[in-house]
Amino acid sequence: MSSSTSSPSAATAPAKRGFFSSIGPAFITAALVFGPGSIATASSMGASFGYELLWVPVIATILMLCFVNIGVRIGLTTDKSVLGTIAQRLTGIVAIIVGVGSFLVVTSFQAGNSAGTGAAGQLLFGGDPRLFAIIFTVIGLIFVWIPKFYPALEKVMIVIILVMLVAMITTAVVSKPDMGAVFTGLVPRIPEGSVPLVVGLAATTFSVVGALYQIQLIREKGWTPSDFKIARRDAVIGTLILGALSAVIMIAAAATLNPAGIEVNSPAALAQILEPIGSWAVILFAIGLWCAAFSSMIGNSTIGGTMLAGVFKAEGGGLSSLPVKICISLVIILGGIVATVFGGVPIQLIITAQAVTILAVPLIGVVMVLLARHRDRGTLRIGIPQFVLALIGLAFLVFLAANYLANFIG
Repeated sequence: MSSSTSSPSAATAPAKRGFFSSIGPAFITAALVFGPGSIATASSMGASFGYELLWVPVIATILMLCFVNIGVRIGLTTDKSVLGTIAQRLTGIVAIIVGVGSFLVVTSFQAGNSAGTGAAGQLLFGGDPRLFAIIFTVIGLIFVWIPKFYPALEKVMIVIILVMLVAMITTAVVSKPDMGAVFTGLVPRIPEGSVPLVVGLAATTFSVVGALYQIQLIREKGWTPSDFKIARRDAVIGTLILGALSAVIMIAAAATLNPAGIEVNSPAALAQILEPIGSWAVILFAIGLWCAAFSSMIGNSTIGGTMLAGVFKAEGGGLSSLPVKICISLVIILGGIVATVFGGVPIQLIITAQAVTILAVPLIGVVMVLLARHRDRGTLRIGIPQFVLALIGLAFLVFLAANYLANFIG
């Protein structure tokens, strides 16, 4: 495992102080975490249980805030890549396991992101969703190969996340939710039959792999320990937006689908139920769906490609390097092929993705906590309060693993 793989941008980019130039990494994380699967799960929760489970994205967001902050602290205090940092302190074997696990996690879900772009294209223009999946896969590949990939990625993801936020909030507002029920739903309870959805949404919002990749994004940004306050602000804003997106989708589904007794079998179902409000509402939601799918397609492939390159000690130069770009492209192509051939995500791939996630994510969480408590962090080493919150997060990850195994065995 390479121990000196520093990104050129991390070494030379000055830390700008303007507000809009001092946001980015956490917005990228939010954009890559919030995908079509998040929309489908949040819609299903609102459709099936109304406003009762609104507390779930709140709790998941708090845990995500903790781990994104940990990623920020590690990223600001290392001059190595994600896997290089892990190898230096926790051995190369651990780094390889984390790298392979992260690659498999994001690649397993990549077909769903490609299929999501196709579904959004069909909603907007009609026609075959497979054709749109191919078109947007090609566009994604072109985007990866433009010069200065990280600055372009940052700008595009900030725009996409803001468009998603406007689209989804507008969707929730026009659905005319019951605000009294909204506040009641913030009180934790688990209705009968809701556990799989609770686990699903919590896992898609509290993404440890996304939080881990914050380390690389911080380095690509060029921030140093003196930029901690700026980086922390970025982490808080980006993560809160991530949680808000899940919440507003759930509210919209609770207001429109739940009273009609309509079950969600695809993200597009929520758009269809908005037709009585006006065709503009359907179009707005479809735009939000496309943003979620395309940003996740690019973001997940960036994680998977970087981790795969790191396993082969070829991540030197960061996102601008040829080996990393090749690996990112490979992930995009794999997702596009599966989505096009199967017209969606095969059930076996879903099972595989869940299994890999359950096995890899708790380990990644433990690795992040160990690194956050290491003396290398200096003054940015996490204190006891955040350490305790991180342990609660780890316990939750173990709960997810146990729940999956119980359902699998049962």
